[in-house]
Amino acid sequence: MIDVYINKMAVFLPNDPVKNDDMESILGMIDNKPSLVKRIVLKSNKIKTRYYAIDPITNESTHSNAKLAALAIEELGKNGFDINSAELLACGTTTPDQLLPSHALMVHGETDLKPIEVVSIAGICLSGLTALKYAYGAIKSGEIDSAISTGSENISASMRGRNFEPEVQTKVDMIKRNKELTFEKDFLRWMLSDGSGAIGVSNKPNSDCLSLRIDKIFSKSYASQEETCMYSGCEKLKDGTIKGYREFTPDEWLKKSIFSVKQDVKLLNKHILDYTVAKPLTEMLEKNLFKPEEIDWFLPHYSSGYFREKLYDVMKDVNCDIPQEKWFTNLSTKGNTGSASIYIILEELFNSDKLKKGQKILCYIPESGRFSTAFMLLEVV
Repeated sequence: MIDVYINKMAVFLPNDPVKNDDMESILGMIDNKPSLVKRIVLKSNKIKTRYYAIDPITNESTHSNAKLAALAIEELGKNGFDINSAELLACGTTTPDQLLPSHALMVHGETDLKPIEVVSIAGICLSGLTALKYAYGAIKSGEIDSAISTGSENISASMRGRNFEPEVQTKVDMIKRNKELTFEKDFLRWMLSDGSGAIGVSNKPNSDCLSLRIDKIFSKSYASQEETCMYSGCEKLKDGTIKGYREFTPDEWLKKSIFSVKQDVKLLNKHILDYTVAKPLTEMLEKNLFKPEEIDWFLPHYSSGYFREKLYDVMKDVNCDIPQEKWFTNLSTKGNTGSASIYIILEELFNSDKLKKGQKILCYIPESGRFSTAFMLLEVV
């Protein structure tokens, strides 16, 4: 089989970084009331700045999701990757701008790339890495020589306070409504943000600088074991099943905020580390896919600083002790950008002076949608 190399990486982050105190002025308040959970969530997630594709003055969108991805691809070309030689464009996202056409086709349409194969990967945080895995598989099999993958999010478009006004204005039990917003919807407004990343991969390493050889991408879904945890375009019922948006009337879409992104926080805290860390790492170590002591850099995409110590404890419990001085993350400055996060984390390390030939990198990408996970093993060459 053919070796596959990450040759270049690039990111695009829209507008200026947004500090915690400025978030609500950009996203907007719900029912003209400050969020009751904002400070609690921000204290827990330890994010200090993030980026929104929203003009802070007009509060209008500045970029579509497709445009964010296209701009990352443009930056990839500026960084030295021959984007016009790519034979495949694979794009992952949680938040496409539309239901149809597919996200990747819209990204392609925002670029000057030649006619090429295009594939869209749906999902949440794993969609960006799955796009890279598709490109990796196509090159490794010898079908193509080079490809571009992207991960991008424009979550802010659906997080603005005005989107929730029809719900809070309905004549229902307002106390019950506000609790629902607090625990399922308002929670994520202070967790998620916008950004994009692009990776150029090929069957040859760079001749004049470092490359990253992709040694393994291990992914696993545990959706058959647990109910849905993070969701949008649907309502979660008391029995744990999902009722999709097509089963609601357009009026209910507004009054129930059906298209908002929601999180079952209790289910998240109960299962996220078991299904995305303990079980997969145990399997990987049993299969001798890597040795913890050989890992020089660990790049975790955890959604919140709240999980850092908990993540480390579980890793040690399954005999995968990678000391925290080997960890690299930029969550506090770049925010949680879903499918783009691992791109944005890896790009910062890749374009720094920290990497040395022969070092091994382990990337960790969990997804709480219905509990799935992935780990990527890289070597600096």
